[in-house]
Amino acid sequence: MPNRLARETSPYLQQHAHNPVDWYPWGAEALERARREDKPILLSIGYSACHWCHVMERESFENPDTAALMNQHYVSIKVDREERPDLDSIYMQTVMSITGHGGWPLTVFLTPDLKPFYGGTYFPPVDHHGMAGFPRVLQTIADAYRTQRAEIASTGAQIAEALGRSLTPQQSAGALTTDTLTEAAQGLASMFESKYGGLGQAPKFPQPMTWEFLLQEARRTGEQLPLLMTEMTLERMAHGGIYDQVGGGFHRYSTDERWLVPHFEKMLYDNALLARLYLHAHQATGKPLYRRVVTETLDYLLREMRGPEGGFYSSQDADSDGVEGKFYVWGYEEFRGLLSEEQRELVVRHYGVTPKGNWEDHTILSVVTELAALAKELLITPEEAERRLGEAKAALLAARSRRIPPATDEKALASWNSLVIGSLAEAGRALGRNDYLDAALRTAEFVLTKLRVDGRLLRTYRNGTAKLKGYLEDYAFLVDGLLLLHAATLEPRWMREAVDLTDEMLALFWDQEQSSFYDVGHDHEELLVRPRDVFDNALPSGSAMATFVLLRVALLTGEQALAEPALASLRSLQHGLAQHPNGFGHWLSVLAFHLGSPKEIAIIGAAQDPGTLRLLEAVHQLYVPHKVVTGRDPTSGDDGFDSPLFTGRGAEDGQPTAYVCEGYVCQLPATSVALLRRQLAPASPLAAPGAG
Repeated sequence: MPNRLARETSPYLQQHAHNPVDWYPWGAEALERARREDKPILLSIGYSACHWCHVMERESFENPDTAALMNQHYVSIKVDREERPDLDSIYMQTVMSITGHGGWPLTVFLTPDLKPFYGGTYFPPVDHHGMAGFPRVLQTIADAYRTQRAEIASTGAQIAEALGRSLTPQQSAGALTTDTLTEAAQGLASMFESKYGGLGQAPKFPQPMTWEFLLQEARRTGEQLPLLMTEMTLERMAHGGIYDQVGGGFHRYSTDERWLVPHFEKMLYDNALLARLYLHAHQATGKPLYRRVVTETLDYLLREMRGPEGGFYSSQDADSDGVEGKFYVWGYEEFRGLLSEEQRELVVRHYGVTPKGNWEDHTILSVVTELAALAKELLITPEEAERRLGEAKAALLAARSRRIPPATDEKALASWNSLVIGSLAEAGRALGRNDYLDAALRTAEFVLTKLRVDGRLLRTYRNGTAKLKGYLEDYAFLVDGLLLLHAATLEPRWMREAVDLTDEMLALFWDQEQSSFYDVGHDHEELLVRPRDVFDNALPSGSAMATFVLLRVALLTGEQALAEPALASLRSLQHGLAQHPNGFGHWLSVLAFHLGSPKEIAIIGAAQDPGTLRLLEAVHQLYVPHKVVTGRDPTSGDDGFDSPLFTGRGAEDGQPTAYVCEGYVCQLPATSVALLRRQLAPASPLAAPGAG
């Protein structure tokens, strides 16, 4: 008999629908029962692609004896952290304060009034290596709740009070200067692992926002070290096992320092952000490796992660057929029946395939010999080596598609889809891939129609049902995606939508009294605290992205009042950006944007005129990290939107014309790509310190 989770739309929750645990989703029914029966709440938070979440389910939640303990003593609530980042943020901070570490599955014990008093992450089914087994934890906590109520109430109150204090924003009136950027870059250099790239030792995470900032720093200062650090990391990741050499796309992180052995889950947001990072690296350096990674990653998303309605799924599991990584690894003998002798020799030597393997008697494909060097050894041209490798990879992909695939979490999240919109739009215009542009347009339409009800953006969609009020990150990421889509297409609709959503975002999430953004809107249900997470983790924080889009919308519309909340947010965090740069990657890029005299680019011309498209492509092919792009079609009946960038500016001699401005002061009108490229080139590798 399925439990209440069978009625949920989250695949993660539905995975637990047949547990013998009397699970509830988070909601009024569960919370009211806990209060009525005076039972503690057992809150379990995880997500579909989480390997240890699946392990704990098999070991504990499917165990009838363990489930009986849970059902007797607790109101058990299961939460998908991807649907409810607010709850995850609140109770993850709690567990980290209790234990000193966090992770998933997250296991938290709450009083009926939602105050946490004990927690941890994964608990084994029996006592193991000094860790208490989950049944013993359940019984001990239940006994304590019955006999030590005053102590539990006091502990819960203290944790809640400390949590509230930690979320109080710090105010600062200090000037914003490039000294912060310099100090942050130096701090990141001190953390750099110079043998294999990345920050620190294993496990290693991609951290795309950190490398975006350092790529920008290389352009701002003309110094080589930020570029060398970034390129080494990007090349090592692209050649490692963290990158799917056959199917494209990145796994979640590397368990070793060499980027060889990944945790095999694939997340939509990682691949959206990494595709964008590699595109910018290609724009900055012209290196074909980076372009190939962009196209393979986005092709993977279109092939495996896009739903029939145009939205993108959230993740793919690490496990398939009950074994982690089984879908992605290869046995030495498998290649004999799949590849020709020429292809096999190339693949085996390029990827270092051996009978012994490099992981659990199998091989995780990673580049051990560069293709150009291998071509020379095999006495073939580089072009022939590319051709053979391409054919071999296609054969391996076809063979792999016949294996039992990892499970896919088919819910579509507004914020993660919005990241994909931006990446597809940028890459589509920069690389001349109209299929990417078409996909970006379709996904934008999907989010704006399927995930918006009565004007309110919602968080999650699956099987025709959208629900949960959108968070700050949903609004901010969507504005970002629409601004990039407008920049790639010049269609005024996307700019108008972005402006409207910006106004809604401020009304819902900005607190004028505290001068800060909160992660949940004022119309959200009441929680233990109103969460405000400013750190850039695997994703940009909602506050960082909100700050970024406010600065850009202010430039595009001339509504400078929009920049005031952004500047207040930057000032409140400036000290932290310098002291803890690895936790504020996107914030640093936002500060660099503000201080970097962004290029304001307006293109006036008929939307489908080849001259307009050539100018637009030139803008996107160059690495111009701090810019806003807009345009107007004077032949269209659509008046577009008001922008000071359009005032007094038209098509010169009837030709499509680009205007490159700073502070709304423009250079000469450019009707040729050559002139436009010269105007967009950096004036000097060094920039004077800015203030704000």
